[in-house]
Amino acid sequence: MSGVVDVRPVADDADRATFVRIVNAVTPDEPTSLDYLDWQDATYPGGDRFVGTLDGEPVAAASVGRIYVHGPEFDALWATIGVLPEARRQGVGSRLLAKVQAVAAERGKGWLHIPTSEERPEGIAFLERRGFHELERYKIVRLDLAGLEAPYPGEAVPDGVTLTTLEARPDLVDGVHAVATATFPDIPSPDEPIAVGDLAEFRARDVDHLPAWGFIVAVEDAIGEVVGYASLYEREDGAGVYWHDMTAVLRRWRGRGLATALKAGTIRAAIEHDVVALETGNDVANAPMRAVNARLGYRPMPDSVTMRGPVAPPGEVTPAV
Repeated sequence: MSGVVDVRPVADDADRATFVRIVNAVTPDEPTSLDYLDWQDATYPGGDRFVGTLDGEPVAAASVGRIYVHGPEFDALWATIGVLPEARRQGVGSRLLAKVQAVAAERGKGWLHIPTSEERPEGIAFLERRGFHELERYKIVRLDLAGLEAPYPGEAVPDGVTLTTLEARPDLVDGVHAVATATFPDIPSPDEPIAVGDLAEFRARDVDHLPAWGFIVAVEDAIGEVVGYASLYEREDGAGVYWHDMTAVLRRWRGRGLATALKAGTIRAAIEHDVVALETGNDVANAPMRAVNARLGYRPMPDSVTMRGPVAPPGEVTPAV
């Protein structure tokens, strides 16, 4: 028999801690932290978080807000929903879904994008029963660094290019932004291309909270301009796992091994900074970068799947199934 279900906004530090605890228990592959919540609120204000309770006990968490890689006018919001295993199929997830759908509707959006994983098929099935469909699939791979000898990127760097880091050359950030502006439209996407944003937004989202030692930059020797970059960021659980945030190369330098050299440079930097493992993911259509990962020894993990579904009118509760 189902218990009493309630949903409340995250309102104080205790709620924030509860939200983090539940998210990390349900999706350990996509952990969060109090520091990350602070970053989200400072960089992209206006998001909402909720805690779901069953008979007064917090058992679920949800969030909804802007999709960072698109402009504020984009006709969808990003949402997450997580329910502890022992509390599933009692209506908590349905209430949380209805809540984030209502938020999206109130903001004039037509759709929600919700991340899932093929490792959790019950989550995909939950959304499919409520009108969601697969929008995007990323092939996730991992490279364990224990005992791995650091690759030497200099051996693979094409002639005419020098690799450095933003730690050594912070003045190159404008050039990194220019490369992002030129290359992001080439990233496979089921929707409109990723919005780079102005320099201030780009720095806040893609640069300033990432380790400068792991931000590898390729400079064309003849003109002194940035022609590619690769970057890392630390996963929020503090387990020593880092994620490849981006690898980007200008079109005129593609096909010469520069992407491989840049990614090898991040591997070397990670090993030198005692990183445990590196993970990354690419759209199933991004064959060139997936081939680079395979050459560097990355091994497959469960796919990441983004589900897309309609919003619901404010106050409408999606029935439990």
